Amino acid sequence: MPLGLLVRLPLAVARAVLAALRGRLGALCWSLAPLSLPLPLPGWRRVSAPSPAAPAGPRRERDDASPTPTSVNYHFTRQCNYKCGFCFHTAKTSFVLPLEEAKRGLAMLKEAGMEKINFSGGEPFLQDRGEFVGKLVQFCKQELKLPSVSIVSNGSLIRERWFKKYGEYLDILAISCDSFDEDVNVLIGRGQGKKNHVENLHKLRQWCREYAVAFKINSVINRFNVEEDMNEQIKALNPVRWKVFQCLLIEGENTGEDALREAEKFVISDEDFEQFLDRHKDVSCLVPESNQKMRDSYLILDEYMRFLNCRKGRKEPSKSILDVGVQAAIKFSGFDEKMFLKRGGKYVWSKADMKLDW
Repeated sequence: MPLGLLVRLPLAVARAVLAALRGRLGALCWSLAPLSLPLPLPGWRRVSAPSPAAPAGPRRERDDASPTPTSVNYHFTRQCNYKCGFCFHTAKTSFVLPLEEAKRGLAMLKEAGMEKINFSGGEPFLQDRGEFVGKLVQFCKQELKLPSVSIVSNGSLIRERWFKKYGEYLDILAISCDSFDEDVNVLIGRGQGKKNHVENLHKLRQWCREYAVAFKINSVINRFNVEEDMNEQIKALNPVRWKVFQCLLIEGENTGEDALREAEKFVISDEDFEQFLDRHKDVSCLVPESNQKMRDSYLILDEYMRFLNCRKGRKEPSKSILDVGVQAAIKFSGFDEKMFLKRGGKYVWSKADMKLDW
């Protein structure tokens, strides 16, 4: 745009034009990052990994050897269309990596030993109406040839056309369902307005059958559903796994002064959790995870591809794998590989090996 014309534009319009140009420049810088440009571009700084606050003392590594990132959970967005009161990965930023940068990081993880990738959020299907996560799923299965590719979603934004386009590349779709009572779902924050979360769950179950995707259910057990009997509903849906989590507090996410949620009212005791598990002990696909098992047994990547260390009850980020590499970043992940294996973190996770009756 000629400078003379820009000067004559109203100030607000000129600012909008400049903001758009700056956004395009930022995307260009991301695409040029692998080239290691010797000079920084004016007015731009890399935002892949904001520097975490310095710890009070020296950070201790888990041991001399870096753990292998066998199974990784990539929370590529924090944005969500639900407002679950106990959410422990809240919408603190709106950042999402450019697609090619995300692919570069995934290829680095594969090179470091990753066998399974799980895409989560936020809500993964919010970004580009599911196209972003669809392209990542296809890339991981078709090009990286990962044994297992999965997604965790609330299910509200998934359409059949997505299954038609990307279903063949997806091994497991996990849908979050905390109750089969719609009033309880509304209390928790999973309300869909006029839509019914449970009815949608059954629709997604049918699509998984039709498009040969293994179906999984995730439930967070909390003060509002701990007395519920879900035996009949879970058996009728017949998921390959029913992952049952104990409601977990994470400082800065769902508890504390800088948190976006106040999850204290959702917390249950260990005894309450055990009673819920005992009531559902005859459900063969039940996979329970207490707070102790959850806290350090997941490798979590945030939207900047930083590993998140939860050992101190809050999420402390490493540097981004895009900046320092997988081995350097994973040393600060706090990942407990032994607990990962003890909780059954490695299982038959490729749909080709499940021998399911679609």
